[in-house]
Amino acid sequence: MSLPKEKNTKIIKSIASDLGFDFCGVSKAGFLEEEAPKLEDWLKKGYHGKMHYMENHFDKRLDPSKLVEGAKSVVSLMYNYYPEQDLAKSDSYKIAKYAYGKDYHFVIKDKLKDFMTRLHEKIGEVGGRVFVDSAPVMERQWAAKSGLGWLGKNSLLLNKQRGSFYFLAELIIDLELEEDGPMQDYCGTCTKCIDACPTDAIVGDGIVDASKCISYLTIELKDDLPTEFSDKMEDWVFGCDICQDVCPWNRFSKSHQEYSFQPHPVLAEMDKKDWEEMTKEVFNEVFRKSAVKRTKYSGLKRNIKYINS
Repeated sequence: MSLPKEKNTKIIKSIASDLGFDFCGVSKAGFLEEEAPKLEDWLKKGYHGKMHYMENHFDKRLDPSKLVEGAKSVVSLMYNYYPEQDLAKSDSYKIAKYAYGKDYHFVIKDKLKDFMTRLHEKIGEVGGRVFVDSAPVMERQWAAKSGLGWLGKNSLLLNKQRGSFYFLAELIIDLELEEDGPMQDYCGTCTKCIDACPTDAIVGDGIVDASKCISYLTIELKDDLPTEFSDKMEDWVFGCDICQDVCPWNRFSKSHQEYSFQPHPVLAEMDKKDWEEMTKEVFNEVFRKSAVKRTKYSGLKRNIKYINS
């Protein structure tokens, strides 16, 4: 006999807590009706830049049942990555906080596999898939729908208790659960993120022109960087945290407890000269398991050169 959905929901939230996820929320799997025209408009305006993959799987992005047959619930999870030491405050080149330690895809994917194993042990056969930024899932929208926060003016999910320095992950499963429901928007009239963005990438409330975003320029764009932004990078060579650093809700951020996210000891000590003279061997050692490997040694060198051009 299957357990009632209230009991199943309680089990899922208990597993999430045991595995170190800070927040867990549930939504009913269904078509994201409100998001469809927004996504279409964003793509039409070319705000995705050269991330052509964003044009693919339009229907799958909006409907989880096209990713998981018989999907009934989307379980949204948040995992803290806020570091004890902000390396971007030193007089050196900067990388986004999420990339200080081991690539989060590996760390969280392992936890999600463990999650599904425990789910089967406690509830029985549950069909579904796990996701961590690796498929056409509108994770921020699902997290907001399940009450984990709201979408800020910088388009990121903001949580009232702990801000926005979180990785998001999802379980899309064929199990009916109790829904949590969304929360209200607490940004109010604040425009700190919009005002602070040096490239004016935030073009509307919750709308980011990715082709102007420092994260896009330093990671996603594989071509030559456009000359217009070279004096606006503020020493960011991989990703950017400006719109998060200025957000008042991030005053509530607490340091993570994940050993895998600790930076390589060399990284914390590097000055600009070290970055500029970095060899491929040093790059491979310092960023061996890091998300920084996405931009490759040549990409990192390109970004440093661009800032100094």
